[in-house]
Amino acid sequence: MPRKIKTTIVAALCCTVLGAGAAGCDGDAMENWDPLAPATRTADAAPISGTTKIDVAGRSVNVSCSGAPEKGRPVIILMHGGGDGLDKLAALQQSLSKQNRVCSYDRLGAGASDQPDGPQNFASTGKVLTGVLDRIAADSPVVLAGHSLGGLIAARYAPDHQDRVKGLVLMDATPPTMLADISKSIPESAKGPAAEVRTQNLAIFKGENPEKLVITDGKVRSAGNIPVEVIQHGKPYLAAVPEYGQRLEQAWTAGQRKWLALSSRSKLSTATNSGHYIYVDQPDAAVQAIERVTAQVARQAHGA
Repeated sequence: MPRKIKTTIVAALCCTVLGAGAAGCDGDAMENWDPLAPATRTADAAPISGTTKIDVAGRSVNVSCSGAPEKGRPVIILMHGGGDGLDKLAALQQSLSKQNRVCSYDRLGAGASDQPDGPQNFASTGKVLTGVLDRIAADSPVVLAGHSLGGLIAARYAPDHQDRVKGLVLMDATPPTMLADISKSIPESAKGPAAEVRTQNLAIFKGENPEKLVITDGKVRSAGNIPVEVIQHGKPYLAAVPEYGQRLEQAWTAGQRKWLALSSRSKLSTATNSGHYIYVDQPDAAVQAIERVTAQVARQAHGA
């Protein structure tokens, strides 16, 4: 098999979890990779404009905010995929900020934020998110819009923070049972590129990723009766994995449907012309979904 094709196939599923920019998930790097307490709310602080660093429990976190704050309207928080950073979301943030207050941030281990002290889990990365929201959203309602791993983190965070998370948009979010899905879709007996995809991704889920985040499977819990939009990719790029690609696509699709259990007001749609990066390949689909959810949250906040 030509080397270029091999690296593309091995990177395909890795990209769904950690994004194209992840260490060990792009091109030649993939070929050679060896897969071995929050701040208090500060409503009186001046609104952030542009990109800056904030302190969250003694750690430096890179944040970016744009758009005019408006009392009672939700703040949109964009959450990048693994291996990416807030810079990847810049165009989406710019589009949304014409009519909304929008912020994004680099999680620990990503972009220009500090490195984590050690392994992270959903609880620790959630504490950082809480600290970020305390500073950039204060008491405003929040809409979390996450891509890939960012979507998984958002969906795990929302059920425990129903007092502030009032809407969710998941853009091809990593499914809630992806670890089991990979293990079942690609058997341990697999050979060649498929075996590499399996090994690479199991290592990633164990914490061998830039954020040192240990990614565990879990049941989907209710986030309350909030508006939720789940957008899945339409181009079956996972089919590039030899022999097991169709299984992976089916598992991914089933995983997107599982996220509908977050709320009785959940909706699933398909970005037919998009691969994994929906907000890049089909930005209108992402913008419209986020704006729909934001508008519903705003109406509810005003008692409409």
